[in-house]
Amino acid sequence: MVLTDRQRSDLHAGIFEYLKSRPGDAFAKVADALREADPSIHDTLNGSSNGSSKSSTPLLEKKWTAIPRLQKKVLELERTLAQSAKIHAHRTGLDEATGTARRMLPRQPCNYKLAGHSQVVTAVALHPVFTMVASGSEDGTIKLWDHESGEYMRTLKGHTNTVNSVTFTPRGTHLASCSTDLSIKLFDMQTFSCVRTLRGHDHTISCIRFLPSLEVEQSGGTATTESTTTGLTAAAAGCRQLISASRDTTVKLWDVETGFCDHTFTDHSDWVRCLAVRQCDGSLWASSGNDTVINVYSNHRNKVVDLRGHEHVVETLAFITEDALKGIGRDSKHTELVRDYLASGSRDRTVRLWKLSEASCLAVFKAHENWVRSVVIHPSGNYVISSSDDKTIRVFDIKNNRCLRTLEKAHDHFVTCLDMHSTLPVLVSGGVDQVVRCWMLD
Repeated sequence: MVLTDRQRSDLHAGIFEYLKSRPGDAFAKVADALREADPSIHDTLNGSSNGSSKSSTPLLEKKWTAIPRLQKKVLELERTLAQSAKIHAHRTGLDEATGTARRMLPRQPCNYKLAGHSQVVTAVALHPVFTMVASGSEDGTIKLWDHESGEYMRTLKGHTNTVNSVTFTPRGTHLASCSTDLSIKLFDMQTFSCVRTLRGHDHTISCIRFLPSLEVEQSGGTATTESTTTGLTAAAAGCRQLISASRDTTVKLWDVETGFCDHTFTDHSDWVRCLAVRQCDGSLWASSGNDTVINVYSNHRNKVVDLRGHEHVVETLAFITEDALKGIGRDSKHTELVRDYLASGSRDRTVRLWKLSEASCLAVFKAHENWVRSVVIHPSGNYVISSSDDKTIRVFDIKNNRCLRTLEKAHDHFVTCLDMHSTLPVLVSGGVDQVVRCWMLD
């Protein structure tokens, strides 16, 4: 062992101090012999006692107990490094073991189980920029979590009844929520305060979505927060309008800057439960509900097609998961193809995939054993992921028209909602068991 003179002196002084502290003549004789062998021990001990440290713990014991603490810290750092490697592994797009492209599909066990709600979790939404997930519940609250660390962040309050839907603006500056209390609330994600409450529906508001606007993105916008009544500017948010669906059988189009309702759609004949928006440009959106008809609209107000085929209430709709405001232009044929997809899930226990340009149903997936509550289309456009009251999350292969993977007992009760990030390898789910689960993708 090679020690410096300072390290050797500290070691001898520590051993001497320890021996002197032990009872018995034998320890004292050994200590005296050590001091005769190294007379500098006395100077080392005096220098240590005159320093800034006034601890009564012997030097050797202090250094000895520091080793387990350092070992524990090393293990914690190694775990953090391994976790970070998993989180950011998607940037290579390759599996380290095989060198093949990852499919980025959810797998068990879940990465985190986020508990805090006192009633059913009804909605989840991932922040487009930060590692944040928002969850809404029948307890009337919205909770914010860090899905990377699994830590609780804060609770947003204001609703007096069930929160049915939550969604972030395309740039993540604000969060919108809707409730059975007939209100829509806009929360500023910097101050976490409610900046505006929108009212106009006559019954339960089931779902809410922002409509991304490429015009706002390209113009840059000129409005300031002082010139709006909501404290939300279209330029900062990346959108000019939002849509809401209600049990009053209508869908309303709102101006995010003024908070006024610009238009009311009355094409449905019963409770409108779900909405979906094409995120790349916001030019297409769809709605459906108890009447089982899926209405698709273009340029915000023009109905272009209605899709029929489900035999029971349509609970959920989804376009492909992708970055908002990405735009359409220099894209591959595959990208253009999958942007024409719309997925739907129903109480008839089926998941359907539609091709909008042909107004046709491409596939019907019948693997679920109970109501389908939520669907998302994988960012690759190759898979549909769904959750159900059969407590499972299932992955369907679009090309081969089959169930590729099943996460059995994904929750302890019905799985009510799903959301998937467009770039980060994470999928979140909420359930009747009152928890939010974060699933890593591989």
